Amino acid sequence: MPRLKRHTESHLVARIGWLRAAVLGANDGIVSTASLVVGVAAASSGRPEILLAGLAGLVAGAMSMAAGEYVSVSSQSDTEQADLAKEARELREMPEAELEELTEIYVTRGLDRELAAAVARQLTARDALAAHARDELGISEVLAARPVQAALTSAATFGVGAALPLLGAVLSPIDLIIPVVAGTSLVSLAALGALGAKTGGAGALKGASRVAFWGAAAMALTAAIGHLFGTSGLTL
Repeated sequence: MPRLKRHTESHLVARIGWLRAAVLGANDGIVSTASLVVGVAAASSGRPEILLAGLAGLVAGAMSMAAGEYVSVSSQSDTEQADLAKEARELREMPEAELEELTEIYVTRGLDRELAAAVARQLTARDALAAHARDELGISEVLAARPVQAALTSAATFGVGAALPLLGAVLSPIDLIIPVVAGTSLVSLAALGALGAKTGGAGALKGASRVAFWGAAAMALTAAIGHLFGTSGLTL
């Protein structure tokens, strides 16, 4: 009898942890740095001032993204650990009540009571805490919070994204910095949005258009502010 080939498959949800941080970091890197470069350039500043502002924005932004992601995801991880500790204590102190709770969960998901009770008993015997973490608390290995991964991914992708408008500012003539940086940034944002949407299983056009829209709005606003304060001599 021929051996059956083992069925394996990967799901998009497995990417959600690093994908969210990567897309957010790269998107912010492009938008914030391009907006900063465009705003300073619109204020009639020279190339050294423009590049210095962009570089400072890259470093500060990458550190800010890393710190923000680490703190927020650490808070999520702390909450998960607290819930798991509480569940472990309840399993020790009232195992029968927890078994009935697990049974009710499976009943509400469509199993008849006899089958639900059998499933609950088997999963409890195998790993009670894992069963309650997954089916009662919604905590799984795939979706578990990983603070360090989120922080490093956000910082790295922010730096890569921020380097794109900086490179445009370095390579373009001084009088073309604004259109070159704005154009390359919008193309990069559209590509990033399409890639992120496709990787996450959504429509590429929708992802590209929404990211490019907000990027264009940010650059237009900072350009207007730079032009206003740079040419009129107004001071804050």
